[in-house]
Amino acid sequence: MTPINILIVDDREENIIALEALLTRDDIKLFTTTSPNDALKIAWENHISIALVDVQMPEMDGFELVEMLKSNPRTKDILVIFVTAISKDAKYAVKGFGAGAVDYLYKPLDPYITSAKVDAFIQLARTQDEIKQKNEQLQNMAVVVKNSADIICSVSADTMRIQTINPAVETILGYTPEEAMGKSVVDFAVEGDRSAFRKKLGEIIKDNQAFSVVEFQFGTFNKSVIWTECRISYRGRTIFMNISDVSPQKSYQQQLIKSKEAAEYGKKVKETFLANMSHELRTPVNGIIGLTNLLKKTQIDEQQENLLTMMETSSRSLLGVINDVLDLSKIEAGKFSIVRTPNNLRGILSSVFGLLKFQADEKNIEFLLEVDNDVPQTLQVDSLRLNQILMNLISNALKFTDRGYVKLKVSVLQKMDDSRVKLKFSVEDTGIGIPAARLSKIFESFEQAEDDTASKYGGTGLGLTITKKLIELKGGELTVSSKVGEGSVFNFTNWFNIAHDSSAPKPVKVGKKLAPFINVRVLVAEDNMINQFMVSKMLKDWNIEFEIADNGNKVLEKLKEDDYDLVLMDTHMPGLNGYQAARAIRMDFAEPKRSVPIISLSASAFEHEQVEAMSSGMNDVLPKPFEAHELHAKIVKLLKSKVDTKTTV
Repeated sequence: MTPINILIVDDREENIIALEALLTRDDIKLFTTTSPNDALKIAWENHISIALVDVQMPEMDGFELVEMLKSNPRTKDILVIFVTAISKDAKYAVKGFGAGAVDYLYKPLDPYITSAKVDAFIQLARTQDEIKQKNEQLQNMAVVVKNSADIICSVSADTMRIQTINPAVETILGYTPEEAMGKSVVDFAVEGDRSAFRKKLGEIIKDNQAFSVVEFQFGTFNKSVIWTECRISYRGRTIFMNISDVSPQKSYQQQLIKSKEAAEYGKKVKETFLANMSHELRTPVNGIIGLTNLLKKTQIDEQQENLLTMMETSSRSLLGVINDVLDLSKIEAGKFSIVRTPNNLRGILSSVFGLLKFQADEKNIEFLLEVDNDVPQTLQVDSLRLNQILMNLISNALKFTDRGYVKLKVSVLQKMDDSRVKLKFSVEDTGIGIPAARLSKIFESFEQAEDDTASKYGGTGLGLTITKKLIELKGGELTVSSKVGEGSVFNFTNWFNIAHDSSAPKPVKVGKKLAPFINVRVLVAEDNMINQFMVSKMLKDWNIEFEIADNGNKVLEKLKEDDYDLVLMDTHMPGLNGYQAARAIRMDFAEPKRSVPIISLSASAFEHEQVEAMSSGMNDVLPKPFEAHELHAKIVKLLKSKVDTKTTV
């Protein structure tokens, strides 16, 4: 508790000592003086609440001192008690009260009366201080309310009429405070919001809510409409409201919503376009590659075989460019995912080495593969993407190397127990090298090391961009060092989980004869004639009976008329597409036709379409272009009991 300051003024020291003895305690701070002039100084410099003033003093008597204290705004609120030994005559009392005193103490002082009176005035002084502080707070609050940019008002809970309101109502709504006073606050809301506004206020009153925030549209004096945020408190049958104009924020939010909707629409249009482009581009390429493989199996001479090999190489090159563009689009759209499964790392490396060895041989370049002995055999890895990364890096090295060698080296950088390993994949070449000024740009889309690189060596400039993004998606890091005329080294590092089971898939030898099936009937849903021919040839080779439907409606008709063991369903068909046809089979047909296995054969490379295929009821997905052994494996998986295992394969 803050002590109360009491001033004692008496020209006799012994009187001061006597009063000090009576008044000294913890909640009082005493100031004493024998000089009225010093008393004025003390009162000016300290917050004196009570003054005990002797009436009879030389130089200046008590009445004169008190008059001077009361005439000064800084000291006018001091509670003055006169201490006197003169007569108790009424005229002296009147004179003292007229000067500003609140009471008298008569000498000789009675200790009990003196203490009691001082106690009473201490409580009075404390009360006055509290009132003064609250008044100051109220005055400050009144200034804040008056100058607030928001409307601040009080509203009767019984009538909803405004009782007090600040000048901001004129700035925000165009009404003067006088015009707003007595008006129902509900009438400020636009006609369409009034019912909801009244209901909300009723809920606040009913639930006795201490605080609530709502947004409504208000109409202004000039008939325009603004958005307001109302912060509402309820107490003692009065609603207190703080109303802000939030029209700019609302406008910005609406613009953001429109922008978001436009962006989502644009994204959807782009995804649809890319999905259609994927299908339209990959479908004919699939046909060319398939027909080339079929032609190779016919009676042809060496020159024709070379021409077919070149045709296949060109087709796969075109497919690689298409895949690069689609992969980049998927990565940028966040639609790309990494799927890690147990895989034989050395098998992946050998496969990549074997595929690219012929390119090195054609250029008379030495192609080397070095794998450290401590590199684990089986890892949890996305084999497709690791294969893609290595193919891009090595193909890039081979493209820009005309003499010397290209080397792929795999080494262990760090190992944690028997569970994780950090590997380093290095692709080193003795090619043309990369200028230092261009090193930072070679990973950007459509960028090459030199402006004329594309014209000299070909390429889209997407390979390294996609490779870097794939490595980063896998949690790894790609770095490069190079010297012009001496060659380059690309290093890819990443952590891998070591797989301790033998579930890693074994590579299938392309060209190996595939086992036929026994009494299997397949319905092929495909609208492209070349793809129809391709699939037909594969199925005939496996002793499978089949029928073809070129749209979803015909699929349903044929399935109603006959029984099939399997449906190969293209997803993009005129009329009823593959997704719709699959859903119709799963929902509208009775068993066992309802559960007929369905494999989606789609040229789309987008994961969301593969997900849609599975959600529509299909059992598996095989993206185009595909090899014969891939389709065979899918059919075996679904019709395991009908494969002829006695046939030598």
